[in-house]
Amino acid sequence: MLSVIVSGLAVGAVYVITALIYNLMYSTSKVLSVTTGHICMLGGVFGAWFTTVLGWPVLPALLGAVAIGTLFGVVTELVAVRRVLARSDEHLWLLSTLALATMTQQAVGLWWGTEPRRFPRVIPQDFSHGAADQKFWLPIGVMVVAALGLELFYRRTMWGKLFQATSEDAFAARARGISTDRVRMMSYAISGALGGLGGFAAGQLTFAYFALGLTLTLNGFIAIAVGGLGSSVGALVGGLALGLLSAFATYLFGGEFQQTIAVGLLMLVLLIRPEGLFGARGVRAV
Repeated sequence: MLSVIVSGLAVGAVYVITALIYNLMYSTSKVLSVTTGHICMLGGVFGAWFTTVLGWPVLPALLGAVAIGTLFGVVTELVAVRRVLARSDEHLWLLSTLALATMTQQAVGLWWGTEPRRFPRVIPQDFSHGAADQKFWLPIGVMVVAALGLELFYRRTMWGKLFQATSEDAFAARARGISTDRVRMMSYAISGALGGLGGFAAGQLTFAYFALGLTLTLNGFIAIAVGGLGSSVGALVGGLALGLLSAFATYLFGGEFQQTIAVGLLMLVLLIRPEGLFGARGVRAV
């Protein structure tokens, strides 16, 4: 039972990281990018490629994975978000980010292969540690650092204040001289770096797999929908709850029911609290 709980927390930590990426991108663009899970996928695939194929040590491979994630975040903003927002207020970004995510997944599949590949051990450790294995606590540790780091970033740094100002009212922020395009690009770059780090840390748990991005995108969305869009606490609660629920569903009923129960949790929460557990209620003028 302990192994089920620990594995559920580890998987939930990956969902939390994806949900935090959703929130970070959404805060400056009001866009729910479909590429969020694919950033983590790139971190895992390129981390495995750097270490197993190129033979890089762990630290350069980690920095390389973070750099790839950062680059992909910037490309997402430039190619799939900026030009769409400049021309329309409609939700056409859903199609543009979906197209970019699909092309990225297929390109990685053609280059890397369509079978999951083993991710190397980051820290020397044998496979007899059970619940203390690094494949569990590495993503949990990155989740904790990411959540605390983002909280400090928003509260203590000038860029964090600019992110909050842009999130509250982009028009007013531009009127005060804030370059909202630059702020948005910075948020996507930070999101990419976080995704690359999370994908590398979770590589031993998820394996280096080209189709992982779609799964993380869906479950990350469920996590923020359950917890509340824009809330870091909601991302933590929603992601960990989803991870634990999926782990116990697999343990009790089998893996084929895992996604069904996850979507059922989403529907249940949305029926009771459409804004999520920690989301703010929207007020509509009438």
